[in-house]
Amino acid sequence: MKLSERLNTICKLIPPGSRLADIGSDHALLPTYAVQNGVVVSAIAGEVNQGPFDAATKQVAEAGLQNKIEVRLGDGLAAIQAGEVDVITIAGMGGALIVRILTEGREKLIGVQRLILQPNVGEDLVRRWLLEEGWLLRSEQILHEDGKIYEVLTGDRSKVAESENAKLYAETTIGEPPVKLSREQLLQFGPFLVQQASPVFHEKWIGEIAKFERVARSMERSENEDAKEKRAELERYIESLKEVLACLPKDKPLFN
Repeated sequence: MKLSERLNTICKLIPPGSRLADIGSDHALLPTYAVQNGVVVSAIAGEVNQGPFDAATKQVAEAGLQNKIEVRLGDGLAAIQAGEVDVITIAGMGGALIVRILTEGREKLIGVQRLILQPNVGEDLVRRWLLEEGWLLRSEQILHEDGKIYEVLTGDRSKVAESENAKLYAETTIGEPPVKLSREQLLQFGPFLVQQASPVFHEKWIGEIAKFERVARSMERSENEDAKEKRAELERYIESLKEVLACLPKDKPLFN
């Protein structure tokens, strides 16, 4: 079995010998691969709908791994019991949904040492949840696959989470010419990703700026004072994004 680059990136972040719960498992591809390659000793594949549950069950049966992988029907972390797993992966959902799943299933996180989370949108919401819930943001990856950009965030249970997160999200100066980044901006960009400033990172935020600029142009036709104020606020936000990108290392100009 071969995983997509996205799932392979997630798999590499699972500590060897873990007990895994993959929530929203998408045919149980990740648990199957992780068991077959000796990354995990056991896995739970959680699905909320019958169709994906049946597909995951079929995948596990065809791989002959029923004794190592259990497919369960349940909404979010309702599919697991506290203390059953060391690592939870949640991938391919919106950040708001991931936050809801983790919040509603908070009591199921007892014994979990690592969360590997891949939101399709709303990455800042996931970072904020990890920070507020006392998880250490251990690493961030960003990748481009099949025309889409994905971020993978790893949160660890750690005794030094509070102090390390305080350093991670402290106001910092980056780039040349130097630009100050606030805690809110670091939550938005990702404290690791903005320091790495990879080509994919630039690509993502150039795309985001283009979307925001289209929204701002669509608001130009309104004479409503509230709309004018919102447009002005959005334009200031766009300029702040451009300012950050412009100070980071790059191979070619980002803006004309």
